[in-house]
Amino acid sequence: MQENKTLLALCEEQEDKFQFDHFSRADALAFGLKLHENAKKQPIPVAIEITINGLVVFRYFPDGALPDSELWLQRKRRSVELMEMSSLHFLAWLEANGESMESRKLPANDYAAGGGGFPIRVRGTGVIGSICVSGMPDHMDDHQLVIDTLAEFLA
Repeated sequence: MQENKTLLALCEEQEDKFQFDHFSRADALAFGLKLHENAKKQPIPVAIEITINGLVVFRYFPDGALPDSELWLQRKRRSVELMEMSSLHFLAWLEANGESMESRKLPANDYAAGGGGFPIRVRGTGVIGSICVSGMPDHMDDHQLVIDTLAEFLA
């Protein structure tokens, strides 16, 4: 349980730190391209999706990306939109509260509790969209790719 609280605290800290003053479609394009550049350094292809106000404004599936990545992107996006937190934060939150997707009546084929989805939070406004990646064997690596790119982009 302590490990989950640590993960929970880490996710809360990341979401507090990685907020935007503004986030436009042009920002989504710039961020998506930077995310793709960082994803190309990974050993396997990573699919990327960025949404603003429910509209997919950036999506890219590099050669070799698996078709099921589209389903994972959708699940991660839905979790971010529903909970207004990262999909990894959602996993830690469920575990810290002794809950599960089943106990919350959330179908596993519609939502994902695991790394790879991150909220686009604009200061003074709130969550306006999501950044999602899928493809790595470990969902923690999906999460870290987004975090590393946010750190670079917002520096």
